[in-house]
Amino acid sequence: MHEHSRPISRFVDAHRERFLEELKQFLRIPSVSTDPERGQDVRRAAQFVADRLRDAGLGHVEVIPTDNHPLVYADWLHAPGKPTVLCYGHYDVQPPDPLEAWLSPPFDPVVRDGNLYARGSADDKGQMYMHIKAVETLLALNGTLPVNLKFLIEGEEEIGGAAIAQYVAGNPAKLRADAALVSDTALYAENTPTLCVGLRGLIYLEVEAKGPSHDLHSGLYGGAAPNPIFGLMQLLGAAKDASGAIRIPGVYDDVDAPAPLEKESWASLPFDEDEFRRNEVGSVKLTGERGYSALERIWARPTFEVHGVAGGFTGAGAKTVIPAAATAKVSFRLVPKQDPAKVIAAFRKFVEDNTPEGLSIEVRTLSASPAILIDTNHAAIRIAARVFSEVFGRPTVFIRDGASVPIVGDFAAHLGVPSVMMGFGLPDDGLHAPNEKFRLENYYHGIVTVACFLEQYGQPA
Repeated sequence: MHEHSRPISRFVDAHRERFLEELKQFLRIPSVSTDPERGQDVRRAAQFVADRLRDAGLGHVEVIPTDNHPLVYADWLHAPGKPTVLCYGHYDVQPPDPLEAWLSPPFDPVVRDGNLYARGSADDKGQMYMHIKAVETLLALNGTLPVNLKFLIEGEEEIGGAAIAQYVAGNPAKLRADAALVSDTALYAENTPTLCVGLRGLIYLEVEAKGPSHDLHSGLYGGAAPNPIFGLMQLLGAAKDASGAIRIPGVYDDVDAPAPLEKESWASLPFDEDEFRRNEVGSVKLTGERGYSALERIWARPTFEVHGVAGGFTGAGAKTVIPAAATAKVSFRLVPKQDPAKVIAAFRKFVEDNTPEGLSIEVRTLSASPAILIDTNHAAIRIAARVFSEVFGRPTVFIRDGASVPIVGDFAAHLGVPSVMMGFGLPDDGLHAPNEKFRLENYYHGIVTVACFLEQYGQPA
């Protein structure tokens, strides 16, 4: 560990038991944002966060009501001339179901084999709480902070984040910052410091096909009446070829290949395609566009997926019906430079040109957000990479993520700031699954790393 981080590390080591017990208290609150019966627990979690921010030494602490679950804001703005960092996290969690698959109760945190098991331990209570403990550590050691800080913590990340998106868009002056700090991602592999610098965008659509005015008997009308389910299958099947390439004209127009240096760095990662297929995907074969590696396909290429089709009869037994309507849920993952509006327009045109005879098809947009690519030359990213490497004793790797984190796009669009996506989870932490865990050493290393990042970011260039 680098010399300048030793006082921080010693403080964290001296307070390990307290830091762990506080996190356990937080994890005992079943703040399941999607469950109406847990509304009081979600509010209790928000108050817990507000109280701990105040205890750590932050001011202007607010629990901000929204149409659903509250936001929590706090700040410390006593470092004139220094950068301002906006710390983000979420205190809501996924439902714990199925309960019978947990080895210990999901809201009764326990430590086994160096891991803390509980719902929300890694996603995102444990990782968000590291930020608060990092601030406490710096204030306890120095009586001041090296940068200005703002915290904005939400309780709806697991259900779409509508409230925080609206709040960020409406409060750019209050939230003005030089960089955002987001710890809601993972290390690429154990002991491998990792910064995520790219996220795919997401378009989520609903496609409804209508045919007959009512359900029909297939014996009396089969062969003459249009079938909406079969028509949807034809339409969606035409959207991709056998290799997985998207056949919708215009979708690839603005797709840029990753830079050669970025591809070189991916090639150096400890990635085994067969192990990925076997242990993570669990299929007999990987699919997708020919000529691209698996990492390129999931990080740097657009995709089109069908998530579900509903319509007709699916109950027990037989019912020979031609349904009047059918609906499919579909999505596109976008890469940098793709415009969501342009891709939606291309899909609508494709549907219009390829609607099977006898059907009418409506396309409804449920959500749309662009991809994000963060400049690795930004001072905050450079310093984060250096500090990460110093604390873990290994070079920091830069990766992209095939998923979407809408708040990162909101910060870029409305505040004009990059997000330092510095996560400390592990790929096998079981987010959203039974037996979610967080490596305890990563919790403590995370506190040290965040504190050191804030310290070095506040030093003169």
